[in-house]
Amino acid sequence: MVAKAALIFNCGRLLQYLGEKAMEYILEMKNITKTFPGVIALKNANLQIRAGEVHALVGENGAGKSTLMKILLGIHQPTSGEIMFKGKKVNFSSPLNALECGISMIHQEINLVPTVSISENIWLGRETLFTKFGFIQKEKRDQMTQKLFQQIGLALDIHEEVEQLSVAQKQMVEIARAVSYSADLIIMDEPTSALTESETEKLYEIIRDLKAKGVAIIFISHKLDEIFEICDKATVLRDGEYIETCDVKDLNQEKLVSMIVGRALDNMFPKVNVEIGEPILEVKGLTRNGVFEDVSFELKKGEILGLCGLMGAGRTEIVSTIFGKDSLDAGTIILEGEEIKVSSPQDAIRHGIAMVTEDRFGSGIMSVNSIKANMTLAVFPKFGKGPFYDKQKEDEAFLDMASQMQLKYAGPNFPISSLSGGNQQKVIIGRWLLTNPKVLILDEPTRGIDVGSKSEIHRIIGEMVKNGLSIILVSSEMPELLGVADRILVIRHGKIVYECDAKEASQEELITYAFGAATL
Repeated sequence: MVAKAALIFNCGRLLQYLGEKAMEYILEMKNITKTFPGVIALKNANLQIRAGEVHALVGENGAGKSTLMKILLGIHQPTSGEIMFKGKKVNFSSPLNALECGISMIHQEINLVPTVSISENIWLGRETLFTKFGFIQKEKRDQMTQKLFQQIGLALDIHEEVEQLSVAQKQMVEIARAVSYSADLIIMDEPTSALTESETEKLYEIIRDLKAKGVAIIFISHKLDEIFEICDKATVLRDGEYIETCDVKDLNQEKLVSMIVGRALDNMFPKVNVEIGEPILEVKGLTRNGVFEDVSFELKKGEILGLCGLMGAGRTEIVSTIFGKDSLDAGTIILEGEEIKVSSPQDAIRHGIAMVTEDRFGSGIMSVNSIKANMTLAVFPKFGKGPFYDKQKEDEAFLDMASQMQLKYAGPNFPISSLSGGNQQKVIIGRWLLTNPKVLILDEPTRGIDVGSKSEIHRIIGEMVKNGLSIILVSSEMPELLGVADRILVIRHGKIVYECDAKEASQEELITYAFGAATL
């Protein structure tokens, strides 16, 4: 009897052990290969994630991260390989199917309906949760939203229409919606790309809370400091192939960069020796009521002027006004010693001012158009009209600029959506260089692109000033500003609160003034 009881006990322990082994990973993607006509997008890629683990998925744009996630979500089907989720082999047919099984995703591109409220967006497609006798109970829906926001510490007016929100606020709503599904696994694709430092810290709190509840998180980011701050493990993909999975605590930035790009990046911020000349652009007393006030500065020929500040400080609003996207209430703009009137972007371009906007997907690229059409958009009238259109001239202009940008592309007539984020940004920069500007405004030019592409953009910036261009650089990344800019202005609450030589400044110093902990 004792022997029989012992046997039963041991069998029970064995079954328990086998069950635990089977659930050691909440997600296993094994030897995933995906081919498209003429292209191997993934080759034997692997990803293993435990419950309650924050797992970084890193690699350059085009490394295969998005393809791997699209396969997981059922957008694409793998050519070969298998997926195990919660101990069972799965093959999702759609993102909805994946969501029903416990996988949600925060997309890099905002996927909200602009014309309806925050509360409606959170529960879109799940109206049955608060529908009774065929009628939507708005009060119940709003109560659910308020409870969710309280849980994650989000303070927004749930009745406000999404189109009235800033990019950062929209991103927080996307995060809240993903959390609302009570998923077992959440994919976060560049979740902090538009967030302020305080909002990023709030996201970290949400992530830590989810982790404590056993939720697994795939964290996709090009910001290496975030990976070291919040992630437990990191899986690296390169050119569609699995490279390695490491404990983050065993890595340093140099080693991780080397794994990502396949080589050491000796200099992330290559500087060129340029003689800085006389002021080319002066702004005096620029004011847009309620947004910024009495902003005055000068930009010198061959200079890179950095604008620093927290999200909402007024950086983008100031440069957008200089570019004519918004109207001034007071102030003057002087270019090459002469006052100019800039009432529209067309005015700015005519005077020699160009701007790469921060919203690459919203106002930068035309995703359905070709690479060539996107690059030549701003100068298309130069190539003639109607039957007098000079295609050869357009082709020559495109090829010359593509060469200067060191653009990686399959062909000029391929859709721009076929390019990596870094190469898309090169196309946009090339578009404005074709206008032969005197001043180029770059608003967050490296947001959402990989570390290798960032280095390439920094190289291009150096080449531009070497060729006589003057640049205003808006960036949320302090190391970028310190590494690239010659001079830095700190903006707070729509005013310039600090000016310094980039060579003599420190990150701590800039943050101190940005937060208002120090004054001039």
